Amino acid sequence: MADNRTEPVVVIGLGRFGSALALELVSRGTEVLGIDHHPKTVQALSGRIPHVITADSTDVEALRQLGVPEFHRAVVAIGTDIQASILTTSLLAELGIADIWAKAISDQHGHILARVGAHHVVAPEHDMGERVAHLLSGRMLDYVEVDQDFAMIKTRPPRDIVGVTLREARLRSKYGVTVVAVKPEAPPPGTPRAFTHATAETTLMYGDIILAVGTIDALERFAASE
Repeated sequence: MADNRTEPVVVIGLGRFGSALALELVSRGTEVLGIDHHPKTVQALSGRIPHVITADSTDVEALRQLGVPEFHRAVVAIGTDIQASILTTSLLAELGIADIWAKAISDQHGHILARVGAHHVVAPEHDMGERVAHLLSGRMLDYVEVDQDFAMIKTRPPRDIVGVTLREARLRSKYGVTVVAVKPEAPPPGTPRAFTHATAETTLMYGDIILAVGTIDALERFAASE
């Protein structure tokens, strides 16, 4: 089985999201076939993405001629043209692509993409909006939603758990969250300041930065505590 990090990916739609994704994949050593129906977009990226082609992704014969059925993974990053996004996703499913990712611009769009064959639906604008809202409204330093109602946050420990072990803090029973890693403010001499796995015997101090996981509601309560 091919390594997912290097297995080729076809990215269809090279707007801001698609081009950023394709360029990041290329920088990581992944072979990318970029497809967009705007010649100017393709021309602008031709020196940065080794394989980039102007084509109509809603034409199944064009996809076949480009060898798209040979890819295991594909990303439909088409922006505002919902019809093209849905039809392209449907054609990729018809061609037997095993792992289809598709960008949605609304909940309804996302539901349709899933129904026509997308295995993963992403909503970058919506997700970023939620993330920024969480960061602005509390003490969180970072926020990543990993499932519909489960997330990880980076924050500083509230006062009531400073100076005691995590076992004594009883975070699961009190807040419903688990601290999984700690970046100490003052690590031992000669040790770089970096995240390390938290254990039941870990004692948190003021200035430490922690990673905590739990449901979104629980994390919000935890991050809001003093």
